[in-house]
Amino acid sequence: MDELRAVLENPHALITLSVLCLAVVLFIGGFLAPELTGLLSVSLLMATGVLEPQKALSGFGSPALITLMGLFAVSAALFKSGALDRLRELIAFESINTPRRLIGILGLVVAPISGIVPNTPVVASLLPVIEAWCIKRNLSPSRVLLPLSFATLLGGTLTLLGSSVNLLVSDISAQLGYGSLELFSFTAIGIPIWLVGTAYLLLAPEWLLPDRGREKTDFGSKPEQTGYFTEVTIPSNSELVGKSLHNSRLQRRFDVDVLELQRGKERLLPPLADRTIEPGDRLLLRVTRSDLLRLQQEHTVQLAQRSVENDRTNQFESFFAEGQKTVEVLLPAGSTLAGASLRELRFRQRHNATVLALRRGQQTVQERLGQAILHEGDVLLLQAPLDSIRGLQASNDLLVLDQLENDLPTLKRKPIAIAIAIAMILLPSLTQLPLVASVLIAVIAMVVGGCIRPTEVQRSIRLDVILLLGSLSSFSVAMQSTGLADMFAQGLEYWLEGLSTYFALLVIFFATTISTQIISNAASVALLAPVAVQLAPGMNLPPSALLMTVLFGASQSFLTPMGYQTNLMVFGPGRYRFLDVTRYGAGLTLLMTLLVPLLILWQY
Repeated sequence: MDELRAVLENPHALITLSVLCLAVVLFIGGFLAPELTGLLSVSLLMATGVLEPQKALSGFGSPALITLMGLFAVSAALFKSGALDRLRELIAFESINTPRRLIGILGLVVAPISGIVPNTPVVASLLPVIEAWCIKRNLSPSRVLLPLSFATLLGGTLTLLGSSVNLLVSDISAQLGYGSLELFSFTAIGIPIWLVGTAYLLLAPEWLLPDRGREKTDFGSKPEQTGYFTEVTIPSNSELVGKSLHNSRLQRRFDVDVLELQRGKERLLPPLADRTIEPGDRLLLRVTRSDLLRLQQEHTVQLAQRSVENDRTNQFESFFAEGQKTVEVLLPAGSTLAGASLRELRFRQRHNATVLALRRGQQTVQERLGQAILHEGDVLLLQAPLDSIRGLQASNDLLVLDQLENDLPTLKRKPIAIAIAIAMILLPSLTQLPLVASVLIAVIAMVVGGCIRPTEVQRSIRLDVILLLGSLSSFSVAMQSTGLADMFAQGLEYWLEGLSTYFALLVIFFATTISTQIISNAASVALLAPVAVQLAPGMNLPPSALLMTVLFGASQSFLTPMGYQTNLMVFGPGRYRFLDVTRYGAGLTLLMTLLVPLLILWQY
């Protein structure tokens, strides 16, 4: 009681409590973006004199936050280089033809990847792949998208790199004087959680994931899914030679429709799935923009406009292709190019630009690319030197829509990107090199190795996440310095009195999980971690055990769409309703509530 009176008589404690309550109201009400709420809170703590600017803003320069910034760049380089293309291909295998089998891939393969790559970009990368998988099998995305989010959450607690929440807990642990967490500090707990959680995803009754249907959109409804029509030739050294389209990686890895196969003077129309591919075959494809840009980097096909026989010329052109830009141009009304074919116009010689593909609204273009008659409103995908693009911008016949060179993958750098990522993980484990130094070195190596451009490093960093985590770490400092953490801990000890250590940990875990559903997981960690560590002496546990309880409680966000960002990412595409998430996640939450305290006691 004396401690409570002392805290309440401390004006700085009252101010901190007021700011804390304001932040909780803003987080729940959503009146401000979470990162703006965090910035408002830290500015109020500085303006009222509760914290000096150096202490209040120390979170923005913390090793954990710098590590997270570097991880964003490393993740972008891995995705850009095609390091996870094998995973995309695995999902597209014909044998993965039921929701249960796909969920098995998500739990056993995608989840461990989320322990190394932050789970948010993993979901962002796989979301369109899984949507395409559902479309091809006429299944509702609601049957598999929530398991995608949950699987990445389960894998995100395998290592320190798996989630921004992990890094925030490491930062708070250092601020409280307990030292930063190591890369594999909680892996021994994370592995059983991942395995048990994956078993739940596989064994949960199908009715827990209702069929919400899917958006009835045509192939070209979205810019990224718009069908481009292009013509490719199969070179003699292609790995597709001797395989059927059904068994080839062309349709397993990429969202490609083969509209026609031309073999000499013979013209073959669908169905073509069982046709064996031969050298010199020409394929008329309908393909998404992103997949076309990837196919351009592969050696399995060649653009039909380039000479197949002159391999040296092709190598010479591909060598300099990196110095060219890829743009999308529109034939506006009144264009003098309309009504003629590319061949008649001698387009390549006239504009010093190669036409990669053609898009025409919802219509199918069945002619060969060079023979297709251009119409007003057609969109051409071009590759040309920068000077030629500037010339196009001055033309009244073509309107440059956007520059797409940043979409070009760097597939030749895939081995380099994978090697750098492996080294980034191994170096801190085998040497005394700090994790933050290893991540920053990996970022520089990715840039020097050509896996990512410097400008793309800047764009890859999620500023909203950085602002939120950097500002929220000030709460733990303020709660410690004003005595609020001790006061809350005493109140919590009163409610936990008489409970065994297991049930006390269970209450702390569940309280963290529930608060994560109401406010952000980062805010839950910032508010509860300083309080939980005060309970350690009374429970005969090290402070790290309580930090782990809060960390896993904040990471097991299976009850609401707002509980974690990946839940929100799949909520719209899956056409879920609010209680769908609760229905599917309640059993998993109960399972984790019983399991995690046992694992904490076993570990500590």
